[in-house]
Amino acid sequence: MLELLNAIGGQALAYIGIALAIGLCCIGSAKGTGMVGEAATGVLCETPEHFTKCMILQALPGTQGLYGLAAGFFALFAMGFFSGGTSPFTNEAVNFSVNGGLNVLFACLPIMLGGLLSAIAQGRVAAASINIVAKKPNEYMKGVILCGIVEFYAILSLVGSILMLMNVKW
Repeated sequence: MLELLNAIGGQALAYIGIALAIGLCCIGSAKGTGMVGEAATGVLCETPEHFTKCMILQALPGTQGLYGLAAGFFALFAMGFFSGGTSPFTNEAVNFSVNGGLNVLFACLPIMLGGLLSAIAQGRVAAASINIVAKKPNEYMKGVILCGIVEFYAILSLVGSILMLMNVKW
């Protein structure tokens, strides 16, 4: 196993972590927003004036894709990608060891999993909240609040990844 990791290299392992963080969050967001869009089409056929309310509910599960992208940029920043290979936290050249690459990969795990799963869960809550728009459109903010509770855990995942990325040992 160690031979395989050495063959892959530390920098490639870090890039795998970044790619998974961005990719899985975007997959979850696409699935979540898709579910809400499907639910909203029925309401909008009958009452097109509720488009804005439906669009707000649909946009909520899309934020996890942005969180994955933010974590990816932060990981690249920590790797010195934007500063010529110098870590902004230590002001030293980044040595891409296998351990450093694994540190980045594992630091991206919270947002990978938290972003993927919370986007799908938030999509389910938002899709169910479309029923509020259909039956009591003036109370749709209740659905937004319910979605916000799920959003909180995506934010915690992002914060967890960022805190770990700030302390990566190369």
